[in-house]
Amino acid sequence: MLDPRIPKLADLIVNYSIAVQPGEKVIIRSLTPAGPLLNELYAQITVAGGYPFLALKFPETAARFFEVATDEQLAHVSDVEKFAVDTFDAVILVRGEDNTKALANIPPRKLLLAQQAEAPLMQTVMRRAAAGTMKWVSVLFPTNAYAQDAAMSLREYEDFVYRACMPDLEDPIGYWRGVEAQQARIIDWLNGKKHVHLLGPDTDLHLSIAGRLFMNSCCQHNVPDGEIYTGPVEDSVNGHVSFSYPAIYNGHELSGVRLWFENGRVVRAEADKNEQFLRAALDTDAGARFLGEFAIGTNYGINRFTGQILFDEKIGGSFHLALGNSYPETGGQNKSVIHWDLICDLRSGGSITVDGDLLYQDGKFMLE
Repeated sequence: MLDPRIPKLADLIVNYSIAVQPGEKVIIRSLTPAGPLLNELYAQITVAGGYPFLALKFPETAARFFEVATDEQLAHVSDVEKFAVDTFDAVILVRGEDNTKALANIPPRKLLLAQQAEAPLMQTVMRRAAAGTMKWVSVLFPTNAYAQDAAMSLREYEDFVYRACMPDLEDPIGYWRGVEAQQARIIDWLNGKKHVHLLGPDTDLHLSIAGRLFMNSCCQHNVPDGEIYTGPVEDSVNGHVSFSYPAIYNGHELSGVRLWFENGRVVRAEADKNEQFLRAALDTDAGARFLGEFAIGTNYGINRFTGQILFDEKIGGSFHLALGNSYPETGGQNKSVIHWDLICDLRSGGSITVDGDLLYQDGKFMLE
């Protein structure tokens, strides 16, 4: 029996997040475990007058590919994917893994080759999104693998996911429009400001947002959502930061990550677990040691770490920084194959000061 929340989630994605219009071509990229949501998305895109195309893989496909592929094959990108990225009107990425550690033992060199090959696709999506010629959204379908990472039963995790995506189940679109209005007030306050000072446990970091724009993230690119974000001035970051939660990237879990910045660049990096992988990621390319994003999480309905960055970066009372590629619509200019979000929780003590005025204290906004 189909969970009645699945059609509601599909409706939110199709008719609000990407607002499918008649004649638009939409590619849905996902894995087979997400089938129930994929069926609804396909149907509702069709009802909206769009043309859905399903790019579907089995969960084992990626790991098996990395095991047997040559370097030449790792560096190859499908002409079909290139065509879709260049010409389709929207893309929906549905996460639906049944093993989140499937790539944990793949040599980082192989992962890097594939990432470098796909980097132009990512740049095209970001460029077209910034220009308003492509819509995109990322969503997660709850599976046993995600539930296990979050230390929940599948039923508990399903409730967590749908509650985070649709806090008002009767009117999810109206709810997110309300979030948009609330966050717009914070962004208006930030407009024209220059200097940000982040203080927290083992964290003292300065960065500039001069000339940069904050984006209002309200369920139009991520489902669930709840953040405001920008691209900091690339050479402005100085100080050190200690991240509160494990940092997960390509199936590798790192804990106790600490970074030191000088004039925007990471000059020292430590981790209690998987430090070698951290160093390798930072050496991916010239932009990997610079920040592409500074963001504040505003979704207070997400109050615990689950191991899924789509949810964790939205934790109300946190901020996150992303190493690597910037979102061009913010004014950010950093280019990199990677975009790796790392989270710092300020609920147990910390502050964000902007141009000397207190914006955030102990995980709460201080604006009247």
